[in-house]
Amino acid sequence: MKKTRSLFHRFLMGHFLFIFFPPIILVLLLMPIGFSGISEEDPNAIIQFYFILILFGFIMIAFVLISWIFFLRLRKRLTYLQEAMSFSAATNSFPKPLSVQSDRMDEIDQLGSSFNWMIQQLEDSQKREYEEELLRHRLIANLSHDLRTPLTILRGHVTKLNKESMSLEGHNSLTEMNYTISRVGELMDDLLSYTLLTSGKHPFHPNSTDIGRLVRASVASWYPVFEEKEIQLDVDLPAEETFYWEADPVWITRVLDNLFQNILRHAADGKYANIAVNVEKEQIIVADRGPGMEHSSYEQGAGIGLSASNYMLKKMDLKAEFMSSEKGTRVVIGRALPKVNPEVNNMITEM
Repeated sequence: MKKTRSLFHRFLMGHFLFIFFPPIILVLLLMPIGFSGISEEDPNAIIQFYFILILFGFIMIAFVLISWIFFLRLRKRLTYLQEAMSFSAATNSFPKPLSVQSDRMDEIDQLGSSFNWMIQQLEDSQKREYEEELLRHRLIANLSHDLRTPLTILRGHVTKLNKESMSLEGHNSLTEMNYTISRVGELMDDLLSYTLLTSGKHPFHPNSTDIGRLVRASVASWYPVFEEKEIQLDVDLPAEETFYWEADPVWITRVLDNLFQNILRHAADGKYANIAVNVEKEQIIVADRGPGMEHSSYEQGAGIGLSASNYMLKKMDLKAEFMSSEKGTRVVIGRALPKVNPEVNNMITEM
């Protein structure tokens, strides 16, 4: 272990020497002559007195000069350390290790050594986190691929059993099994998509996108599905007015697909959906009259699709605000979102 030397201990020792030595030196020099023996008739005594006075003044000036040099060097070393820390905070990167003199190793050098150790620990932690994330993504991708084979086999057996003669209860069980297999496949797709998104492997091509036209095309593709489920679709899409976002049209479409799919899964009993575009506020509004997010069915799962949608919106500098109650759920997508107020939930039933 390296022996440390205290910077402040050395400073205090030097200053105490300057504090105590001048009085002792003056007393020793003044003892032979005494102040009472100083007179104008004794020029040697006067010269000796002024010499002592000059010596005392020199010592005081030296004291001030040494203190100034000490604090100047101290400030310089602390400023160097502060600049290194500020650089890392401004650039969001790890700073380079500081140079430390092992032969001196005072308090500031110890601080620099601790700072270097902290940098090394953070770099190691970041490296481990990256390796764990890479392993997790690879594991999820492999599981999503490997689980498709047994799901396909199960679906094949369910199809064969449907052709066999059995009771109504048996057919209902097979229908539920087939639905569950489809749901598991959808969850795996959502999980794989989220993994690709967070790992940066999903293509992202933002450009100036006509939001009115995009929402209109998305609603048109989903309209037959809503009609099949007997869900009343209330659409408010201005034909002549629109606005543009710097966004990826594929990602926006996927977000809308996720919201429409959630209506079918969780709010189909409400038999109502409202899709609107507010050109003035540059917002997309999707609402339903389902039981609300807190009272949705078991089909909600882990919310992977919603997490993927939030990630895509955040990547495009957008945000989705959810307002939900037992009267329904309202989602507002935009840049500047309105504040939540108590009258919002009443607005859902009035649409």
